[in-house]
Amino acid sequence: MSITTEITAYYLAFAVFILGAFGLCAFMLTGGFLLGGRARSPSKNMPFESGIDPVGTARLRLSAKFYLVAMFFVIFDVEALYLYAWATAIREAGWVGFIEATIFTLILLAGLVYLVRIGALDWTPECSRRLRRAGPIGELPRYKR
Repeated sequence: MSITTEITAYYLAFAVFILGAFGLCAFMLTGGFLLGGRARSPSKNMPFESGIDPVGTARLRLSAKFYLVAMFFVIFDVEALYLYAWATAIREAGWVGFIEATIFTLILLAGLVYLVRIGALDWTPECSRRLRRAGPIGELPRYKR
């Protein structure tokens, strides 16, 4: 086979793949539209989760701590993937790879210690922290009236 025939075959295979993917998506969307139910009612537009009727609004204000913990999880989870990849190639990496992985782990540990020191992982409200620093419960500071 010549080079141009081989390249044309690759492009043709890719075009068939793309057309097949778009065709499958169109088939599934059209099938759902044609075979799906058409009944409309107010109860069908209400959110339903685990058999519990909705109470209140979905527009709750969440603390930024939730988002911080989620970001920390993603960051440390991705670094765990790097360590997993290193562990699968440990024989090829040798001692140099081991030292690099140790440095990498120490940097991660330093980041975690920093997060704990600045209180990024502390979920205790400010007023509870002041009471905790004050000492035992019997020694609460007296407030002026």
